[in-house]
Amino acid sequence: MVSTESAIKTEEIAYGEDKKLKGVFAYDSSKKEKLPGVLIVHDGFGPGERFHKRAIQLAEMGYVGFAIDMYGDGPKASCHINLKDVQAVIEEQFKNFDKTLARFQLAYDLLKNHEKCDGRIAAMGYCYGGAIVLNAARAGLDLKGVASFHGSLEPLTTSEKGKFTGKALVCNGEIDPAVKPEVIEAFKKEFTDLGIDYKFVNYPGAKHGFALPEATQRGIDLGLTAMLEYNEKADKDSWADFDELLKTIFAK
Repeated sequence: MVSTESAIKTEEIAYGEDKKLKGVFAYDSSKKEKLPGVLIVHDGFGPGERFHKRAIQLAEMGYVGFAIDMYGDGPKASCHINLKDVQAVIEEQFKNFDKTLARFQLAYDLLKNHEKCDGRIAAMGYCYGGAIVLNAARAGLDLKGVASFHGSLEPLTTSEKGKFTGKALVCNGEIDPAVKPEVIEAFKKEFTDLGIDYKFVNYPGAKHGFALPEATQRGIDLGLTAMLEYNEKADKDSWADFDELLKTIFAK
């Protein structure tokens, strides 16, 4: 469908061997040239409208946005929250990361081969999705850049120096109890030793989920108010940092 207010076009796609994965492409149809692509990986509660809107926002910024689906029949952001189901899915995906990475690669290939994409690709992710994109970098996927928003920092795969040549942005909540100081230091040492050009930002007063408006209510519903909370300033500041990353890696 094409918006009556702009030339932004969205395309819904069912993909994967069983066609259970549901993604959304978004791009500016008024631009005749091919454009860089950006993969958007949802948080642990699964794909939903919030991430589709991010794809549209990226399209308005001059990219091909692709909000991907890593869950298929798993939890969906729009459904009733069941924390145990979410935790079980994440645990399974992290434990079998080769299979998870193959699912990410499938979405990557779809974006790279899209008629509007020029083949240059970045990836961003929230929480669970942040862990996915950082580990895609560790695995050496051909990504110009990756950005993690309040994501897990622990490695899920081994890496080698020089394997990933893109840039990385890590947007972290300064008071996020889910990310311990020792984990941050281990991450910084790891990426430094790997020779990865990265930027780590701690946003003051920000907790886990700071870039997701639904995080505050979700924290209340789950009894996790000490951990989950939206932070408008951190959301805007981290998006500005991400915008800067995209402009840098996709500069002609």
